[in-house]
Amino acid sequence: MNDFENKKDNTLCLKNREQLSIEGVTDVGAFNEQEISAKTDYGSLLIKGDGLHIEELDLSCGVLKVKGRVYALVYSNDTSKKSTLKRLFS
Repeated sequence: MNDFENKKDNTLCLKNREQLSIEGVTDVGAFNEQEISAKTDYGSLLIKGDGLHIEELDLSCGVLKVKGRVYALVYSNDTSKKSTLKRLFS
């Protein structure tokens, strides 16, 4: 059985490393000018960069739009919910 069955589509569009549009976002955990942590049905997505700014966030539609200089987009399959203390010391 496919791990990705019955999940919302996840689409990323990065224009000139400065305008990022993501569809299929279910939550945004934390963000600052260097990192944005988003959750999708396909895992957690960490966006790294400089001067990152959330232009639009509509969780009912699953849309996240970010402006700023994007250096990395990193997916992880860690879907477990860890407390802040556990994340700090792991």
